[in-house]
Amino acid sequence: MAEAVAADGPQWQQVVTRLVAERGDALTRYAYFVCGSRDDAADLVQDALVKTFGRLRNGFSVASAEGYVRRAILNSYIDRGRHTTRWRKIAHLTAVPDVTDSRAAQSESRIDLHEELRKLTPRERACLVLRYYDDLKVDDIAETLELSSGAVKRYLSDGLAKMAISLAEPDSADDGTTAPRSTALGTTALGARNGN
Repeated sequence: MAEAVAADGPQWQQVVTRLVAERGDALTRYAYFVCGSRDDAADLVQDALVKTFGRLRNGFSVASAEGYVRRAILNSYIDRGRHTTRWRKIAHLTAVPDVTDSRAAQSESRIDLHEELRKLTPRERACLVLRYYDDLKVDDIAETLELSSGAVKRYLSDGLAKMAISLAEPDSADDGTTAPRSTALGTTALGARNGN
């Protein structure tokens, strides 16, 4: 029996090794989009790999294992969000470091976008990432997160509205109107795709 376990061990280990070598960067980017922090992204990927391969599992291909790991990343982030939600009430009490002006407008927009994504609730952020990064439809997001389609639409709507308000800045026009800032996830483009 020990020989059978030894023979099976290298198979799943090879899948993990190949998955990390071939898709490790993509998994880390996915985790970064989900959580917004490079350090947390690396932790999420590590936790997801441990959860996925913590028990001896054979029969995985690299492609199927990646799906499991992505799902574990998303679940871990949402679980962490549930634990930290109560602390959001005192977030305004923390010290905010001085922000230096960015020299590049594109870099500034990207930073603003990541900052605004951090302010969203975990479910809003997860829905936005699944919709616009993974390019899933509302029904697919609902199935992935085990929510109703209506709840997903509400999270998408609320998240987009929060980001549109936060990313709006006064236009340089003389009439003083407000126009949304152009970003990597431009709110106008997001809003157009929100209807499925």
